[in-house]
Amino acid sequence: MMEHIDLVAELKKHFGFDTFKGNQEAIIRNLLAGNDTFVLMPTGGGKSLCYQLPSLIMEGTAIVISPLIALMKNQVDAMRNFSEEDGIAHFINSSLNKSAIDQVKRDILSGRTKLLYVAPESLTKEEYIDFLREVKISFYAVDEAHCISEWGHDFRPEYRRIRPIINEIGQAPLIALTATATPKVQHDIQKNLDMNNAKVFKSSFNRPNLYYEVRPKTASIDKDVIKFIKNNPGKSGIIYCLSRKKVEELAEILQANGINARPYHAGMDSVTRSQNQDDFLMEKVDVIVATIAFGMGIDKPDVRFVIHYDIPKSLEGYYQETGRAGRDGGEGMCITFYTYKDIQKLEKFMQGKPVAEQEIGKQLLLETAAYAESSVCRRKSLLHYFGEEYTEDNCGNCDNCLNPKKQVEAKDSLCAAIEVILAVKENFKQDYVIDILLGRETNEVLAHHHEELDCFGSGMGDDEKFWNAVIRQALIAGYLYKEVENYGILKVTKEGEKFLKKPVSFKITEDNDFEAVEEEAPLRGGGSCAVDPTLYAMLKDLRKKLSKQLNVPPYVIFQDPSLEAMATIYPINQEELQNIPGVGAGKAKRYGSEFCKLIQRHCEENEIERPEDLRIRTVANKSKLKVSIIQAIDRQVALDDIANSKGMDFPELLDEVEAIVYSGTKLNIDYFLREIMDEDHMQDIYDYFRESVTDDLDTAVEELGEDFTEEEIRLVRIKFISEMAN
Repeated sequence: MMEHIDLVAELKKHFGFDTFKGNQEAIIRNLLAGNDTFVLMPTGGGKSLCYQLPSLIMEGTAIVISPLIALMKNQVDAMRNFSEEDGIAHFINSSLNKSAIDQVKRDILSGRTKLLYVAPESLTKEEYIDFLREVKISFYAVDEAHCISEWGHDFRPEYRRIRPIINEIGQAPLIALTATATPKVQHDIQKNLDMNNAKVFKSSFNRPNLYYEVRPKTASIDKDVIKFIKNNPGKSGIIYCLSRKKVEELAEILQANGINARPYHAGMDSVTRSQNQDDFLMEKVDVIVATIAFGMGIDKPDVRFVIHYDIPKSLEGYYQETGRAGRDGGEGMCITFYTYKDIQKLEKFMQGKPVAEQEIGKQLLLETAAYAESSVCRRKSLLHYFGEEYTEDNCGNCDNCLNPKKQVEAKDSLCAAIEVILAVKENFKQDYVIDILLGRETNEVLAHHHEELDCFGSGMGDDEKFWNAVIRQALIAGYLYKEVENYGILKVTKEGEKFLKKPVSFKITEDNDFEAVEEEAPLRGGGSCAVDPTLYAMLKDLRKKLSKQLNVPPYVIFQDPSLEAMATIYPINQEELQNIPGVGAGKAKRYGSEFCKLIQRHCEENEIERPEDLRIRTVANKSKLKVSIIQAIDRQVALDDIANSKGMDFPELLDEVEAIVYSGTKLNIDYFLREIMDEDHMQDIYDYFRESVTDDLDTAVEELGEDFTEEEIRLVRIKFISEMAN
């Protein structure tokens, strides 16, 4: 009888839509018929409707197992909006107290509740298993099913226990849903949930409206991000960073530059976190800077850009996070900043994990690096990864297709690579195959005696970058495949064997070169930045004049690198002056106004356009370390004890203390100097700095001679700068 239901009428009645999307209707009919169902559907395709609508039609309560507390709350609220009955949907997770849980149980037993969301951790608790045994269950839905597989990007061990628990509670049809799954993960899910006979519905993973671009990550990344956002004013966007610290820092920098941004990560107190999320949904906030904890199941249709400040750990993660852009089918710009250093950093984080987990993590990272570096159509690469073929030559909506690289013929190179893979008995990974091609006698190669192979060194005419490109593009073309189970061992396909017997043209594009990008020189040293020489000379004169008036050496007022920076970015008020290296709030107040006046006059007289748009406001570094050093010195703790307690050596501590006094904070270290140094001895060094034209340490060591150690000189210099300048 379930088969003959008018589903479109039900859809209209409960959700107000007139038509289904994609294969939603077929999925729902399959579930209503009592069959196990497996759904692979990209973000934005309407996965949740596939279990929400049948739960309202079928008798009993549907159990939805989901890992995300934020998502449960969102979906329960959404379901309650569609219905007059508040009890229609509930969730049970660690955030509820006992009386709330009792209310949920009452609603379920009275038959009011059609959908119950449960976290997998809660599902394993005896009390819930016992309770659910008494309930009429319409079906089970496992959302985010990729969490079952160690090869998924978000493995949760408790997901492995879902099947045994379902068996304990009682049989009912099962629907598993995921928005990202490689063929390997798909197989894992079916095996683990014991649903090998399930009907599989797979939608295309292609999101034609998303624009994919990978940019080199350089020292000026903050400036690049700010420029991008300023060029897209008023648009909603998400920026993903890997660490909570970076999230906080970047959100602060964006706010300082007039961008309406808020941070979001799991370490924030939950009230602020929910507030920031709601403000983003309500469009009180334009940009959310977040760790990947954000956006899970957040249904904001008009996110216009997703920026990856750090490269994600896997392509599944990348696909899911970029997939939060343009869900309404409109513009969605996905910009990723990439440097190989980040991949190495992520590899370091994996040390200390079990070996199998490290191997899997490494493979996933390699795939991500390959995607970023490749100059093949981004769509083609992504879809190939998810086991889908994309046949267009040019998608017209990614950086590689819009700026195509020249293709080179690589027929002979592919033959050479295939010969090596076969010669090593299809038993090794890509990097090893490349070692053989390049004739590298590594320990592993020697251990297998592979330096004796005829093909050893057959690819020495080209470099590693070229061979990586050949192998990556041969994988996409179907001449080679990777055995995922064995962590990426290369095998030759039937097509590849045919190719070797009878080669045809095989054109490749060389990889993008991300390492050749020069880091921007920091603001130091005359030659490295665009110093305005006239202004620089005028600033030096002003410094000299002030130093005579105040009877202090010029460097006490501002050091040379600070003047160079001023002559580069033209600060004209105290706030801007504090962005200059070596200028703290104290110095800006004390000496700033004269310098700002001079710079402003110079700009007006010479009609100089200040690089206002390029000057990124940095946030004063309120580093906890500096604050705690200042507090310890105020309490008169001996400096060597401070260094020990912070796990620093003594010169490192002096570096920090110097940075504090040079940027204008006053510190009194007399209590320490009295302990370790004779009064006259100290006075000699102090007088030297008073007379000297430079505060350079090497010069001081040389001029003061053998009687004084470098540490003594540094300590007295700290006292001198603090008293004279601050």
